[in-house]
Amino acid sequence: MIQTDSRTVFDEDLNLFRDQVRKFYDKALTPNLERWETDGIIDRDFWLACGEAGILCPGVPPEYGGLGLDFRYNAVISEELFYAGSSAGITLQSDIVADYIANYGSEDQKQQWLPKMVSGEAITAIAMTEPGAGSDLQGVRTTALKDGDHYVVNGSKTYITNGQNADLVIVVAKTDPNARSKGISLILVEATRDGFKRGRNLDKIGQHSADTSELFFEDVRVPLANCLGDEGKGFAYLMNQLPQERLGIAVQAQAAGQRAFDEAVKFTKERKAFGQTVFDFQNTRFTLAGLKAKMQAGWAHLDWCIARHLEGKLTAAEGSAAKLFHTELQWEVCDAALQLHGGAGYMNEYPIARLWRDARVQRIYGGTSEIMKEVVARTL
Repeated sequence: MIQTDSRTVFDEDLNLFRDQVRKFYDKALTPNLERWETDGIIDRDFWLACGEAGILCPGVPPEYGGLGLDFRYNAVISEELFYAGSSAGITLQSDIVADYIANYGSEDQKQQWLPKMVSGEAITAIAMTEPGAGSDLQGVRTTALKDGDHYVVNGSKTYITNGQNADLVIVVAKTDPNARSKGISLILVEATRDGFKRGRNLDKIGQHSADTSELFFEDVRVPLANCLGDEGKGFAYLMNQLPQERLGIAVQAQAAGQRAFDEAVKFTKERKAFGQTVFDFQNTRFTLAGLKAKMQAGWAHLDWCIARHLEGKLTAAEGSAAKLFHTELQWEVCDAALQLHGGAGYMNEYPIARLWRDARVQRIYGGTSEIMKEVVARTL
């Protein structure tokens, strides 16, 4: 269980909210997790249940059906989700897509989509990555070219979270193929549009229950009104949202790392070897003590980042540093925790196996650790 006694950014209201979220996951998520891992996708009923429980898009303003809460509530939802061992795409909808629409959408776009995103009736995705363009978003080749009062979208995207379930996709596309970053726009594409096709539900190393897809756009016609914000401002919007996106991944990483640590403590105190528990060996205790110290520092740093973000002061470099630090720490803790399980850690019946698998991508998506170092290094 995530301990909040020494946390500096949460109050009694948030602790009560956390308790409600935890109980909801215990009832609606944990009993279904293994089935979803096997199926490779999460039931839409779970999304509707999340909406009914009030844990989708908590930051959406009340006039669009939300609660108008600050990012701390998103953090609680993410922490408890990843501590539970899930990688459900609800955090992408709540932490990323909702803010794009709320911050840059027209009144019609907000009225059409935000209430449905809050209720779970609409599932969303954002399509950035392409087969030939990952962290360098200026290199995208998908185009959205004007034809009368429509854009015609052509291209392909890959590694798209919620791709199989998505009702709406924010597509990063070139509206001016010759203008590099100033030619990028964000285009809303409904899944019902002719020419929109879903590819495979991709076979991943981990995060098996999070559907991740190829998406194809073949002469997809969408109205000019489907441009999110101003044409040509897409790259600037993406950069503006990076601090929260990367902070969100840092939150997930810290929580998952805590679960892995807790699993290691529990297992080593129960497992016997050479007439004593594995925990009784000095190597085990020293390994866990070292991890405990790093996790303690991690929680303090995470709260500092959240506080900075609430004040509107978290920079892109600080968000990148947070993602770098916490995802690398998550991997260190998960790998050490698996090692302390011995052969049992390699068995899928133990939670540590899934935690270890799921951790690997955290240092890749949202910007690789190497790119995070580049971003931070530019400020030196």
